[in-house]
Amino acid sequence: MYRNHERQKKNMYMQRVLTVEKATFTPLVFSTTGGMGEEASKFYKHLAGKVSRRTKQEYHHVISYIRRKLRFVLLKTCIISLRGHRGRVRKIAEEPNELDLNFGPIVEYY
Repeated sequence: MYRNHERQKKNMYMQRVLTVEKATFTPLVFSTTGGMGEEASKFYKHLAGKVSRRTKQEYHHVISYIRRKLRFVLLKTCIISLRGHRGRVRKIAEEPNELDLNFGPIVEYY
């Protein structure tokens, strides 16, 4: 299942990333239960290695923290998609013409 989704993402995005972005592409594929594809697993192991070296913490503590945070984020996303967002009601944004963005005067050249 993961390999199929990784292959689909690579087919969709790899060429664009290589030509336009001049970068590499690693598809991060997750399941709603917290599982991850092979490339996502490699990515998180590499990330945890870098973080552990930089912060001088043990690797297993860092990878455990990253996986725990990831699982809670996935769980939160699944709950929001099933029940909807039940957070604070946000204030309605003001009209753009009433906002003062501290821009200078508009100068038009003809």
